[in-house]
Amino acid sequence: MANLIAEVRVEDKASDDGSIKSRWNKLDSDRTTILQRGRQCAELTIHALLPPAGFTENQELVTPYQGLGAKAVNSLASKLLIAMLAPNTPFFKMTLDNKAQLQLKEQPEVLDEINSAFAAMERATLKEIEDQGVRVPFGLALKYLVAIGYTLIHLPDEGGAITYRPDQFVVVRDPMGTPLEIIVQERIHISLLPPEIQAEAAANVRSSDQTVELYTQVKRKKNLWYVVQEAAGKIIESSRGTYPLDECPWIAPRWSAIAGENYGRGHVEEYLGDFRSAESLTQSIVEGSAAAAKVLFLNNPNGTTNAKRLEKARNGDILPGNKNDIGVLQLEKFNDFRVALETLTKLEKAIEQAFLLMSAVQRDAERVTAEEFRTMVTELESTLGGVYSLLSVELQLPFLKRVQARMRKQGKLPSLPKNMVKPVITTGVDALSRSYELTKIEQFLAGLPNEALSRVKWDVYLKRRATALNVDVEGMIMTDEEFGQMQQQQMLMQMATQAAPGMAQEMTKGVMNGPQDGTDAGTRGQQAGGQAL
Repeated sequence: MANLIAEVRVEDKASDDGSIKSRWNKLDSDRTTILQRGRQCAELTIHALLPPAGFTENQELVTPYQGLGAKAVNSLASKLLIAMLAPNTPFFKMTLDNKAQLQLKEQPEVLDEINSAFAAMERATLKEIEDQGVRVPFGLALKYLVAIGYTLIHLPDEGGAITYRPDQFVVVRDPMGTPLEIIVQERIHISLLPPEIQAEAAANVRSSDQTVELYTQVKRKKNLWYVVQEAAGKIIESSRGTYPLDECPWIAPRWSAIAGENYGRGHVEEYLGDFRSAESLTQSIVEGSAAAAKVLFLNNPNGTTNAKRLEKARNGDILPGNKNDIGVLQLEKFNDFRVALETLTKLEKAIEQAFLLMSAVQRDAERVTAEEFRTMVTELESTLGGVYSLLSVELQLPFLKRVQARMRKQGKLPSLPKNMVKPVITTGVDALSRSYELTKIEQFLAGLPNEALSRVKWDVYLKRRATALNVDVEGMIMTDEEFGQMQQQQMLMQMATQAAPGMAQEMTKGVMNGPQDGTDAGTRGQQAGGQAL
């Protein structure tokens, strides 16, 4: 939060009606049912994602009887993370608009250089994502989306990223689903507040942890996002700031977009009945199995067998008595348990299919082929019914624009005209569009006859192949001048190799004939070699 306080501030000319805390209380009370629904989903999957109201980390959460819910959420979130932020694989590409591409259509060399520069920017962006460690909060956000249905990510001007719990923020959207207002509530230490309000905040501080409530309001007005903070009932004037629409540090994605709703609904909610049934059956089977596993012997009180002597007897002892006097208490519920187990198995299979637990697309290996990534993305798109595409619009693209905006501010990326260059998220089977382009190039060359291959500009081919593979070939490929020098050296070496046999033959003749004109054999051999060359 110290980073947020330190961000660039611009005065907001708009007037503030009422306090941010009162606005928070109003919006928070309107979503009570939504939080209850989310807590039910979290209780059957990963309870810590959305614990009960007032919960602290020192308290203990209720553990469900089945672990299938947690496994399902973790599995689907991991698959989404790999597909959306694949290691060393760009999930986007920088492109020129159609007008700029038409202008450069007659200059393919310039277009290839631009594409190579775009590929370098893509690699730099991926490196920034890995260096800042934003993959972890991004993965946590996906868990919230799968289990609860909505979340909030904050990427400050410096540092990594923060993923907020659904009960820590409220959001208001327009009919198109675009956020209009976001308010975040969190508790911070008074030492992180500006000095001008620390004294006033000290009166409201908790004596135990020295924290106060901080409210951050983000509102969209015309073409800007306005940010302001409030603590201890006072507006923090130094916290006022503005951001362009496409560079907002707060990103509020949803799992499903339902008209008229400010908050999304998670994947778990769609199968909440199956999770509840699986939880109930698992509890019954576990408790029944524990009762069935308990061993109790019954002794006939009118029988002749002595129970105490039987209890103390060793293995192989012979005791007086009647075997019918001792019996074992049995639950005799095997058929009932079998019905419950069969029903539970069917429910588990349905949940596994819905959360892609049974699809072993990705191998357990360090390197995963492009075909496996393509299969995984295709399966996500077809199984989840377009959810992956929605996340690319509400999560990936704003996330990418914010990361690149931070890099431009820090001088790690050049500033480009927004009306000509824009990033495009590659979704669905198009996620590997560069690989498709490379495949098309290879297919094109494979179908050409030998006489047509001589007309191919191989230097252009090398650049396009490197761009398609997203490989940095700076200093690897020779320039035309370097290639010409290499060819000239090869020709000289070939001429010297062809002349060497003749030189050796002349030298041999000089040695066999001997000196006849006062010249020694070595000198005659050198002269012969010089003539041969």
